[in-house]
Amino acid sequence: MAAPRLLPEDRPVDGLLAPINRFIRLEASSGVLLLIMAVLALVFANTALSEAYFETLEIPLTVGFGSFVIQKPLLLWINDGLMAIFFFLVGLEIKREVLVGELSSPKQAMLPIMGAIGGMVVPAGLFVLVTGGTPYVGGWGIPMATDIAFALGILALLGTRAPVSLKIFLTALAIIDDLGAVLVIAIFYTSKINLVALIIGFGLLAVLAIGNRLGIQKTSFYVILGIGLWLAFLKSGVHATIAGVLLALTIPAQRRLDTRSFKERATDFLDAITPRDKSEGKDTPQNQNAIHALEVLAKGAETPLARMVA
Repeated sequence: MAAPRLLPEDRPVDGLLAPINRFIRLEASSGVLLLIMAVLALVFANTALSEAYFETLEIPLTVGFGSFVIQKPLLLWINDGLMAIFFFLVGLEIKREVLVGELSSPKQAMLPIMGAIGGMVVPAGLFVLVTGGTPYVGGWGIPMATDIAFALGILALLGTRAPVSLKIFLTALAIIDDLGAVLVIAIFYTSKINLVALIIGFGLLAVLAIGNRLGIQKTSFYVILGIGLWLAFLKSGVHATIAGVLLALTIPAQRRLDTRSFKERATDFLDAITPRDKSEGKDTPQNQNAIHALEVLAKGAETPLARMVA
């Protein structure tokens, strides 16, 4: 079904934004952008632009206030910050599928879990087999991780030609594989763990889980505590991207208002709206109140999980 038009007339800006909106709605757009950026990165890194490229990645970026300041190179903000957001969004997808989708039964979920375990153990075993007895054997954790961003980006290029079950399987396999690799890094390759920061992180995770159980559905609650969770894991020495997945697991999947109640109450508010002609000027307070009430109702009928995934 086509999306409803928000305005009865076309605005000049609509013509300018139309191509951009069409590209964003295109399912393959993320894969196209990823491949373009990968090609550009290869060009920059292997030409006369390489020095400027790597210097750009090392530019220090400082965020904070007062004595609380985080200063990291741009590259680490990408790896620890943007990738944490990416893992959060992928974690939301996985949670939805576990609750109501392709992974809702243990039998369905077992296949990507076993696939991810095999994808970690077999490459690491082959690496040890090839490098055993050499100084390089300590790098056995390197081949364990799946590049989840590229895996999903390439699959997105197929669009609707790829079955949904395949996308869910690959997403689940890739994220489980990456989480396993992150845990390996944290356990075997992290030289120093900040236990205080780690305890604070798990404390915030417990508060988020309790908020979920209590029925708190305010997005701001999870965003603010989620930032704190990310900062705690960042300072702990554990890879900060794991905070994104843990945060996703705490996002509520329950709604405050069932579909039947929403329909009944929404009908009452719709009936209360009186159409007005443009020549009559501004809308009436009654109409504005009814529209606002519909917005509140819609939020109550939609789970925070569905709202963030959409």
